[in-house]
Amino acid sequence: MIPSEVRDAEDLRRIVEERDAKNVTIALSDMHGLLRGKYISRDKLDSVLEGGWGNPPVMLALDFEDVIMEAPVIADGSDGFADTFARALPETCREIAWETPARNLLLLAEFAGEFEDICPRGIYRRVAKMAADMGFQPYHALEYEFTMFEETALSAHQKDYRDLTLATPLVTYEVIQRQAVWSEFYNELLDCFDVMDVALETAHEEMGPGFMEVSMAPLGGVRAGDNAVLFKTYTKALAQRMGRLVTFMARWSNDADGQSGHIHISLKDLAGKPVFRDDGAEDGVSDVMRHFLAGMQTLMPELLIMLGPNVNSFKRFVPDIFAPIAATWGYENRTCALRVIRGSAKSQRIECRTPGADANPYLALACLLGAGLYGIKHALEPSAPMLGNVYDQEVPEGQRFPESFRAGIEAFRASAPARELFGDRFVDTYAATRDFQEREFRARVTDQELRRFFELA
Repeated sequence: MIPSEVRDAEDLRRIVEERDAKNVTIALSDMHGLLRGKYISRDKLDSVLEGGWGNPPVMLALDFEDVIMEAPVIADGSDGFADTFARALPETCREIAWETPARNLLLLAEFAGEFEDICPRGIYRRVAKMAADMGFQPYHALEYEFTMFEETALSAHQKDYRDLTLATPLVTYEVIQRQAVWSEFYNELLDCFDVMDVALETAHEEMGPGFMEVSMAPLGGVRAGDNAVLFKTYTKALAQRMGRLVTFMARWSNDADGQSGHIHISLKDLAGKPVFRDDGAEDGVSDVMRHFLAGMQTLMPELLIMLGPNVNSFKRFVPDIFAPIAATWGYENRTCALRVIRGSAKSQRIECRTPGADANPYLALACLLGAGLYGIKHALEPSAPMLGNVYDQEVPEGQRFPESFRAGIEAFRASAPARELFGDRFVDTYAATRDFQEREFRARVTDQELRRFFELA
């Protein structure tokens, strides 16, 4: 048996037995999209499959440095930081490329029961159920930009993340010479995700030193989020195993463009028929697609922190670096937040260019799908499409993004649609974790402040 054939607990037990597996890696996504987990023994696996994997939900309130962020209940100690149970998901079984057969199986999990409503994967499934109840199946394809350095994690830390050596010295775009030089990394990357059953459609050099992009194949439902989380995790791991370092940070330098996590999205009906194309319409756009687009456009400003989840994320929302600055849309217009791609019934879709590479894939997908469904439910209408370079044009105030991370948090907390789509507890919990991050950064003295004020203030 191969991992892609695993559908339930019995299948998982069978493949473990066939491979004489000693351990299985089990992991779940925190609020950032960072996978957290452990090796579990073969004997322990049975109890996990039957009764769940015990984990404290405070895991969902950990910052990247494992500081406990503020969040109701899960982070205030009122529950004694007790374990709750996460549901193991046999259908997510994968292989880890570089592990031995005795330890190469990977299993994803998600919080169940009381804390399912704040679990990122659970939030996506909540919205996907809304889609199914409305008669739709969602399809997603994600693209990720990242930058590679000739550094190790240790050397970058010792340099305080300054003056890092980039993998390539010049600004070039899809130059085959670069691909040839870096074929070892590209080949290892492609082989790794072939083993993991994460289908990649393209991999290439982007426009910047050490700048790369990978496009993932479209998938239906939550598996697209699973693949994206695995892609980010194991791309970083692979680079470090090769003595290098990659970052998915939204904007790692003032001299670099932002790094995106663009999402292509479309809908099919429950019979599998695409519903975005209408050959009888003048522009080929169906009513469903138009309302879906309008929902994304209308709600994007107030849901923005699900697409740009960090203080640094907002440093990407500036003109002229191919990142959006407002909830605009246009046909094939890459200066807009929403790019409508017309084609056959199968290929017609919307590309959202707003998410940064740092966004949690589950939450970004839930955000866009939920906003689109909201537009269908309320028969919303989009604005007129933008023509030409949006950065040179005025946009209506209601389409503009919040001017700061703080403003984005408050817009999200006050959003009635966010509470309708994702639930009060998720909105309050997620907003609280962003509050914590924003206050922490606001309290820090920056290098720019020292340069500007130290001598002359």
